[in-house]
Amino acid sequence: MGPAYSIVVPDKDLLSRLCGTNDSNLDLIEKYLGVPVYAQGNELSVPDDNPDVTRQFHAIIDRLIDEANAGFDVNPEMLSSILQFPDEQNFDSLSISIPGSSKKVYPKSKNQAELIKSMRQNDMVFCTGPAGSGKTFLMVAEALRLLLSHEKKTIILSRPIVEAGESLGYLPGDLEQKINPYLRPLFDGINSLLPSTTVRKLIDLGAIETAPLAYMRGRTLNNCVAVLDEAQNTTQEQMKMFLTRMGEGSKIFITGDMTQIDLPKKNQSGLIHAVQILKSIPEISIINFNSKDVVRNPLVRKIVKAYENE
Repeated sequence: MGPAYSIVVPDKDLLSRLCGTNDSNLDLIEKYLGVPVYAQGNELSVPDDNPDVTRQFHAIIDRLIDEANAGFDVNPEMLSSILQFPDEQNFDSLSISIPGSSKKVYPKSKNQAELIKSMRQNDMVFCTGPAGSGKTFLMVAEALRLLLSHEKKTIILSRPIVEAGESLGYLPGDLEQKINPYLRPLFDGINSLLPSTTVRKLIDLGAIETAPLAYMRGRTLNNCVAVLDEAQNTTQEQMKMFLTRMGEGSKIFITGDMTQIDLPKKNQSGLIHAVQILKSIPEISIINFNSKDVVRNPLVRKIVKAYENE
């Protein structure tokens, strides 16, 4: 090896975390920089013949060390996000740290980063896009951050219930048991970020509340985060009703997929209508995801792309 630019990592455990399982992190850094990365003794190094490469290398390792020292898992997901936004001065503004969780949520595309920024800056945010693009997960993660950092008192999770064509009254169990299947995708996100005992406690305390859209009429939502999922299945009247529930100190997050509308043909989607008539209001943010944002599985991205091109 010729002249090298090296960074000394005094803690062997930290060095191991930076390298990743089977040097998976180093492999990603090598691919990004286009030069080999060496781990020797207690040093990480790259060839010292390109100032831009050494500058980027130093910035990446510094960022990873900061994250590791903060107690977060230095995994390929985190690293991939850092490499996507190398010039971001305040990387924490792009990620979601949830108190009580060892996980940190990172954007995996520029649109995902834009959504995170919008949720911080605006009190009402719409996000549309295909299945697997992370829109619901990011909204739930930000809602948990706001709740557990005591910025908001309650999370309210809601969805329109239209899929089965059945009235809730005909379904077995109490209200929570009846609507749980519909809210499962929202709770999948919550349960992946917090221990199940913590989630149950938050529900029992009323800090996380579930409510079918039809049960929102007449309420005023103060000091909370209200997340409306599958909003493409709202009617115009339902969407207007939900949006006007917004009270003091609240944030409203709305997500949906314009291509998966289950409403009867005669009803226009309330989501499509709302996005059209509210797009000129500067305090409302509207983010549109596409197939490039699909992160669920590479095959899902190809499927979504095929339907977009049909």
